Amino acid sequence: MSEAVSGAQFKQQMRDGHPKMGLFLNSHSPTVAEQLAHTGYDWLLVDSQHGPMGYEKLSAMLCAIASGGAKSMVRVAGAHDRAGIQQALDLGADGILVPYINTAEEAAHAISCAKYPMAGTRSVYFPQRSMNKAGLLGYAGSANDNVIVALQVETADCITNIEAIAALPGVDMLFLGQNDLCMSMGLYVKYEFPHMYTSPELLEATNKLIAAAQQNNVILGIFLFGTARVGEFLEKGFRFFSVGNDLHHILTQAGAHIGALEGIASNWKRRPTALL
Repeated sequence: MSEAVSGAQFKQQMRDGHPKMGLFLNSHSPTVAEQLAHTGYDWLLVDSQHGPMGYEKLSAMLCAIASGGAKSMVRVAGAHDRAGIQQALDLGADGILVPYINTAEEAAHAISCAKYPMAGTRSVYFPQRSMNKAGLLGYAGSANDNVIVALQVETADCITNIEAIAALPGVDMLFLGQNDLCMSMGLYVKYEFPHMYTSPELLEATNKLIAAAQQNNVILGIFLFGTARVGEFLEKGFRFFSVGNDLHHILTQAGAHIGALEGIASNWKRRPTALL
């Protein structure tokens, strides 16, 4: 097995044009996390914003991801979630994703929580799992460079303030959340699904995000369901891709098997209450 790259190297590879593919984890299952960590995805993100995992379950899931060699991220509750950021990083996460950023002030607070002094206000404590391999000084001395700080772009206010947000020291990635951004911009009301995703309004907002990120050498990330639009966003300069989440993978793969069974057994059909 090749030696794992550092967080700083991982980020530099994306800045050099190498994409990184991964998944969100919304089931609170270390077993599922471990299996997916061995599939070849570059990273897995434990979604504690929308998943039912507390700190003890998060601890087990991060161990499971590490066992397969994938980079680990945690989506915390928001810029206000100092405790969640602290716990995620102390438990060994390689980075955090902070949702619902609206202003440069909120973004700066989130960055501060993830960085040790003098760059931030993260609390230092030993021993923690994050320090088990390199020790206190070995970890803390390079943590500000290695920790991946991603901010989620998912509100109209965030787009309004994107130039100031992208210019902040310590922003590694701006991560586009199209669903919430469409909701915030009122596009779900204006357009019939799924045309909001190709609307001129969303395109304009996305282009504004891309310009701000490129001007400040910030990595662009995006959440997609499936792989159909990965090539499109690769051409736009995005380098960090989620192609769904663990529950979505379960549903789509199960749906593929069920579709095959319907073709094989002519007198069998999926239940009418099936989601897919």
